[in-house]
Amino acid sequence: MKFRTEVEINESITKIGIDDCIFSIGSCFATEMHEKFSEGQIQSLNNPFGTIFNPYSVCQAIRQIYDAKEYQENDLILANESYISLDHHSSFDSRYLHRSLEKINKNIEDANQFLQNTGFVIITFGTSFIYEFLPKKKLVANCHKIPQKFFEKRLLSNQELTDSIHKTIEILTDICRDNVQILFTVSPVRHIKDGMIENQLSKSKLITAIHESISGKDNCNYLPVYEILMDDLRDYRFYKDDLIHPNSQAVQYIWEKFGSAYFSDNAKIFINENNKIAAALNHKPGDEKNPKYQDFIEKINLRIKEQQKKVKHKIF
Repeated sequence: MKFRTEVEINESITKIGIDDCIFSIGSCFATEMHEKFSEGQIQSLNNPFGTIFNPYSVCQAIRQIYDAKEYQENDLILANESYISLDHHSSFDSRYLHRSLEKINKNIEDANQFLQNTGFVIITFGTSFIYEFLPKKKLVANCHKIPQKFFEKRLLSNQELTDSIHKTIEILTDICRDNVQILFTVSPVRHIKDGMIENQLSKSKLITAIHESISGKDNCNYLPVYEILMDDLRDYRFYKDDLIHPNSQAVQYIWEKFGSAYFSDNAKIFINENNKIAAALNHKPGDEKNPKYQDFIEKINLRIKEQQKKVKHKIF
């Protein structure tokens, strides 16, 4: 008897190798994937604008990276005693103008360089809702806890969604490596503050827009992350205490399905060994001078050196 509906990720013809660069952008799940890549010592860069949720803001971020835009003082506003970019997550906010600008511009420069060597891009959309900052008539990525009276909230239209996704694909295809693989996902995190019905509408619009936009494009695919959590792992034991965000068990399950479909055989072996080494390094002995522990560390260092020989980038 079967007691659950298992959702599979279609096996990719183009595989991720041990020297590939992976760029991820979007909502929290993009960060979860980035952390898994980093743990496996695969080159990965995530969310240079911080966590952003809707396709329009993701497109704007990709455009700014492509243009290597240098933000100036007039691109920021002063609110809540901090200098703020409405294109960025609140982690860029600072009481000091130069600090905000330095972080923003450094991230754009690094992302521009990284994307030029990137073979795989993972984009995770969280919502179709967007806010307009009324004083500037500007669509924003984050409200930064500015009073709601300064914003107007609405759903992006299907045309706005598909235009944003098409433009994102166009820019990435131009700046990234030849035959870059662009993988779209919808975050399984429910935005219940929008309302349960409104959240479902928002997610549905995202899924529809993605499928319309990538139809017929050989280098674009949809990863059913949302469907895996909603249908395959349909149980609250796979969520954190807030009952909204997937827990580590759920993330690991999705990661393993993704790896099975997208990693080359060498990458699977490489990542597995690196994860074992990382787990061993986290072991804290009672006495670091113990000869047995010193022998243990020496063996671990030999394993690290063997792994380092396999790749061109720096690991551990």
